[in-house]
Amino acid sequence: MGNGNKPIDSDALAHIRDLVAEEKALRAQLQRRDITESEEHERLRQVEIELDQCWDLLRQRRALRETGADPREAAVRPPGQVEGYLG
Repeated sequence: MGNGNKPIDSDALAHIRDLVAEEKALRAQLQRRDITESEEHERLRQVEIELDQCWDLLRQRRALRETGADPREAAVRPPGQVEGYLG
């Protein structure tokens, strides 16, 4: 990746870092019994969906760059399209 890719990707990468931090915090809250297991599972499910969407967005941008298209044309896709994507 060249320097020209950083500004457009930094938003998604920052969101990924935030989601990973939230995931760790949720596990810690569960250990301290600050939240119930079902609360943890529910929020973790949302975090996983958002992570899938972020990674998918980055993959779209990379594919657009590789084909000479504008990576800003990439868009967040619905959860059903990106969940569990193993690209």
